[in-house]
Amino acid sequence: MDCAADHGHLRVYKTRADSSLLGPFARARAARRKGQGTDIVRLRSEQAEDRWEVEALYDLCFAPGREALSSYRLRDGVEKVANLCLVARDELDILGGAIRYWPVTVSGKRVLLLGPIAVHPTRQGEGLGGHLMRESLKKAKASGWKRVLLVGDAPYYNRHGFTRLDGVVMPPPTNPERVLGLALDDGAWDCVVGTVEKLDL
Repeated sequence: MDCAADHGHLRVYKTRADSSLLGPFARARAARRKGQGTDIVRLRSEQAEDRWEVEALYDLCFAPGREALSSYRLRDGVEKVANLCLVARDELDILGGAIRYWPVTVSGKRVLLLGPIAVHPTRQGEGLGGHLMRESLKKAKASGWKRVLLVGDAPYYNRHGFTRLDGVVMPPPTNPERVLGLALDDGAWDCVVGTVEKLDL
């Protein structure tokens, strides 16, 4: 993405994707745009009316049975952290990506559980997932959250500041090498060890 600007509660981006990274639908859309593929994407808080589209996006991007994963058990019956959950829509109001957060606890310390995060296959390769993370993490820090946890691929999330959390245990079955954390305040993860548990705000 090339630039960003604030418009009230919206965060507006212009994207100029590398066409070699895009699928055929995204390349066709980019070819129709003026300015060599410039596109407008707006980030805003997820609203109730977004729910079913967001769920459909997650179903599209993740394997069947995703709700049986350990991270989903931590979310079951718990309200998401609504002010940090964002959606990305283009100028035609088409959903391109979404990110959600949930509250959990480790040894009595409040922690944000990041995920799911997904970008529609036709929008991948534009950096949209990274922007969803950066903007929501800024909001999380401003809201007083100190530490973030996720389960994911280290090579990707390392680029966004996440590192492996030794001593933090997700409910099974979870590969411990995929348990990653980010400190929003210096040292926020120091000496924080134990099992991840539900936290109902």
